[in-house]
Amino acid sequence: MSEQRRAAFFDLDGTLLDLTLVHTYAYYARNQRSIVNSLYRFSKVVASVPLLLLLDFYSRRVFNIYHFSKYKGMDRDRLIALAEDLFATVVKPSIYPGSDDLVQRTRDAGFRTVLITGTLDFTVDPIAQHFGFHEVICNHLEFVNHIATGRVVPPLIAESEKARAIREYCEKKKIDPRACSAYSDSYSDLPMLNAVGHPVATNPDKRLKRVALAQKWPIIDLGSSARESKSVLQAQGSGKFV
Repeated sequence: MSEQRRAAFFDLDGTLLDLTLVHTYAYYARNQRSIVNSLYRFSKVVASVPLLLLLDFYSRRVFNIYHFSKYKGMDRDRLIALAEDLFATVVKPSIYPGSDDLVQRTRDAGFRTVLITGTLDFTVDPIAQHFGFHEVICNHLEFVNHIATGRVVPPLIAESEKARAIREYCEKKKIDPRACSAYSDSYSDLPMLNAVGHPVATNPDKRLKRVALAQKWPIIDLGSSARESKSVLQAQGSGKFV
C-alpha cells in the first residue's frame, strides 16, 4: 500500500475535546499521594484561574510556560499511572459528539491523521490510542530523577511552533502542505491553520470565527452532532474543499 501523500492535523483541547489544560492539571493536582499536597496544589489551581484566563488570551505560549511550571515536584510514575484514570473519568466524557466521526472519516478519505497539541505526552497517549492517530506531536515535561522540573523539553509546542512542526513533518514525509488540512478552535492556532492549504475552523472562538468568515474557511461545530462536518468530510474524499 502506498504511503498517504496528504495529512490532517488536529488540535485537541477545544477542538476534539470540551476540555482545557487546566482541567487535566486539576485532576493530577487533587490526586497526589499526599492529601496535604493534593489540597495545596488544587487550591493553587483555583486561585490562579483568573491569571490563567488572562495569560491564555494574551499568549498561548506564555500560558503554557506558566501552566507547566505548576507540575514542578510531581512524580513521573504517578502522573503516568493517573493518566489512564484521567482519560476514563474526565477526558472520554468530554469528547465532542462529532469528534470520533470526523477523525475516522478523515482517515478513510486517505489522510494521515496527526494530533498536534500543547498537551503533555503522558496525558495524550491514551487519547491518541482512542482516536487512532497515525502520529502525535506534543509537549514533553522535563524530569530529573523521575521528578518534574516544571519545564518543557524544547521545542514548546504552541502558536508558531505548531506551524514549524507541520512544515517539518510535511518535509520529512514528502507531503505538500497545500494538500493538507488542519483543525483548530483557537485564534492562537492561526499559524497552524495558515500552514496548510485547507484550514477548518472547528468550534471556533470569536476571534477565529471572524477570521474564518473573512477568509471563507469552512466552519464546523462538533459539539452538537457530526452533521455540520459532512460537507467538509465529503470534500476531503474528493480531494476538494467547499
